[in-house]
Amino acid sequence: MHQPSLTTLARHTLSRGATPAATYALIARLGHPPLPVARAVCLALDIPLAETTRRLADCYDALLADPRPDSECDTGEVLEALGVFDVPKSLTDTELAVVDLFLVAMDAMGGIRPGHRHGLQRWFTTGNLTAAYLSLAFARPLPRTGDPATYWTTLTTAGELLTAVPNPDRRLTYALTHCRTQATRHQKSTPPTSGAS
Repeated sequence: MHQPSLTTLARHTLSRGATPAATYALIARLGHPPLPVARAVCLALDIPLAETTRRLADCYDALLADPRPDSECDTGEVLEALGVFDVPKSLTDTELAVVDLFLVAMDAMGGIRPGHRHGLQRWFTTGNLTAAYLSLAFARPLPRTGDPATYWTTLTTAGELLTAVPNPDRRLTYALTHCRTQATRHQKSTPPTSGAS
């Protein structure tokens, strides 16, 4: 079966309500090799070919090169969990500015768990900036390596951008209040830099 046919089959399966993971498993169980199937699912989701190729190259050796028998469902679930099937959202200038602020805040944490970083990157890709903001707002910088003043001030700015729309999500408003409180607290605890030496 040619690649366009696999992509067409994937698009048809998705249109019937199957998840990307289930779509992968269904087509792979028909006897098609894992890489073309995963590529077909990505293309059916309108993920650009260059991005599809990069994502699949990242996980090819671990997941697609040597599939175990009857592992199609597991492989599909792992591909979905890794974000291989995440559809990129085109972000506005404001949203891009918010993501930049999130990256500054992540640096100011002084260290971040790989799983948390991965989740944030997936939300950046899909444009779910509300989830990303809530996740960061209720995390905290590490005591020894973090920069609390920068962390909370940056998140306050990001929250102000996210809530500068009519009827913002109440969770965002609550989280922004929390970040402002933390920013004020940490600014007060910063010793003055001017004065007698």
